[in-house]
Amino acid sequence: MKREEISIPLASVTLKGELVLPENALGIVVFSHGSGSSRFSPRNKMVAELIQQHGMGTLLFDLLTEQEDRIYENRFNIDLLVSRLIEATEWLMHNVETQEFSVAYFGASTGAASALRAAAYFEKKIKAVVSRGGRPDLALKALPMVTAPTLLIVGQLDVPVIQMNKQAFDQLHCIKEMKIIPGATHLFEEPGKLIEVAEMAISWYKEYFIK
Repeated sequence: MKREEISIPLASVTLKGELVLPENALGIVVFSHGSGSSRFSPRNKMVAELIQQHGMGTLLFDLLTEQEDRIYENRFNIDLLVSRLIEATEWLMHNVETQEFSVAYFGASTGAASALRAAAYFEKKIKAVVSRGGRPDLALKALPMVTAPTLLIVGQLDVPVIQMNKQAFDQLHCIKEMKIIPGATHLFEEPGKLIEVAEMAISWYKEYFIK
């Protein structure tokens, strides 16, 4: 398994990330984290490690530079975050080391909106999207254009976000599922709940990476 710290050169900034590629990887899952989080998010790192164990690569990267992240409003600037995710994905698709691999997204919290808008932009080039406790409602206008099979995962006790996901689910016209994990809150901090998220995501990616 190859693990490396990378710099992703975009038009205006360079972003830091970690790329992990198992041997003969099925594809690469790109993580789009929520507001105020980073590539060091313990929850996303845990999910990424489980995904890697099932023969899929992962890319965790910062959507903002350290300087940009100090400006609180940037964390909720969905247009900016979407543009960063699109640029980073294009870099991945054209980089010699990674261009042969299929790409999927894993979006957490507000990062799910960025992932879905980017998936709408790339259409069939994105093989699948998984949202963990996401805010897909922040991408409502783009949802009818998403073609990637999309899985929305929400905790049973995260009542407001369940409603937001139901609203978004109705706007999706692609292959789609919504899973509610019993006894889980927004961050899936309860014992075993984040593992359930990872297992659902892994099954989803395995099904659609090979189609």
